[in-house]
Amino acid sequence: MSAFDENPFADPSVQQATANSAQTPGLDDYDPFNKQKTTVAPAGAPPSQPAVMSPTQEVAPPQYTPTAQQTVTSADFQRRQDELERKAAELARREEELKSSPYNARVNNWPPLPGFLPCQPCFYQDINVDIPVEFQEMVKRLYYLWLFHAVLLLGNLFGGTCFLFGGLDNGSMFGLSLVYTFFFIPLSFLCWFRPAYKAFRSDSSFNFMVFFFIFFCQFCFSVVMALGIPGTGGSGIITAIVTFRGGTRNDGATGGDYFIGFIVLLIALGFSAAALADFFMLTKIHGYYRATGASLSKAQAEFTTNVLSNDGVRNAAASAAAAG
Repeated sequence: MSAFDENPFADPSVQQATANSAQTPGLDDYDPFNKQKTTVAPAGAPPSQPAVMSPTQEVAPPQYTPTAQQTVTSADFQRRQDELERKAAELARREEELKSSPYNARVNNWPPLPGFLPCQPCFYQDINVDIPVEFQEMVKRLYYLWLFHAVLLLGNLFGGTCFLFGGLDNGSMFGLSLVYTFFFIPLSFLCWFRPAYKAFRSDSSFNFMVFFFIFFCQFCFSVVMALGIPGTGGSGIITAIVTFRGGTRNDGATGGDYFIGFIVLLIALGFSAAALADFFMLTKIHGYYRATGASLSKAQAEFTTNVLSNDGVRNAAASAAAAG
């Protein structure tokens, strides 16, 4: 047998090297789809422990502090919900009352009279309900001005009474002041305050015109009463001066005359203030009326429309035409 017929792998050193390479797999033997865990180690590297990664330490988040609005508990939410439901029920109840009540059904409340009297109030008056918000203050001032005029007329009656019992007059001043008190107080309410109330309530040009005319007469009356012209029945400035001089007596003034003169002077100052207030309100309301573009022709057209639309006027005209 020749040397070429020998098996080269039969040599003991070759067999040992082959066995070592089979035990230590290399990169060529790595199978990523093999479920068995294999560790690839470089050739000739001593065996080592498997690598273990240390867990990462997470940083704690900052401490969260809730605000005051976020600390509202469920009880607070429930309380607010109950309050809203209660208000909604109250509004619904009022709406049902308004729907069930007849339209514009109002009970007269002015003048405020006691219940035991046989006469009842004649008008319904509620400035906060009838008058628009932007004019409520003006109408309230006009109402207070009417009250001030009523008080002045009562004071003028008191001054005329003092004149009568003080022997300073023959009773004419007392008589005229009595007429002014019992007639002018209700007439001033009916003739200039109620037209102004209706004018601001319904923006009526006709009622504005009535108010301007009557209220101008009221202003003139206040001026005459403030002057105190003899024979007019007014406790004015001239009347106060005459009282301080003793009136119609020739023996001069006494202590009682000075007291009566002081009362008359206070009433005269009141009428003077009322005249200034009348002029101020007259100019202010007239300025508002002109700013709205209203005019006399508009008031005439409104008056004609209201008269022709009145059933009583039309029936009377029809009756007169049929009789003629």
